[in-house]
Amino acid sequence: MTMIKFTILLRRRPGTSHEDFVSYHKNNHAALFASLPEVKQYVRRYVQCHPLPVTLPGLPPREYDGITEIWFDNADSIGKVFGSKDYMKLIRPDEEKFLDMHGCSFLISTEHTVI
Repeated sequence: MTMIKFTILLRRRPGTSHEDFVSYHKNNHAALFASLPEVKQYVRRYVQCHPLPVTLPGLPPREYDGITEIWFDNADSIGKVFGSKDYMKLIRPDEEKFLDMHGCSFLISTEHTVI
């Protein structure tokens, strides 16, 4: 069965340090998001990624402060989580505490394993 992956590229809220962003994302936001009944019902996997302080020759500096990856059985399930009353009441206000909402981006995809 092919799952749908919702990838969110995250930018921290202006005035928030990268360290504070990572700490809040890991220690506050994750548990709050995971507590929603809709998340428990529809989310199959939830992963947070935060960049390491590594630069590579010839590549630009990083643009994002983190990535959230969330797997669902189908695209309709994404709307059932992110369009729910609980999400809008609890999670959206929490996101505004640490995210630059207009600086984030997302991608809905399926994975194709190469190696």
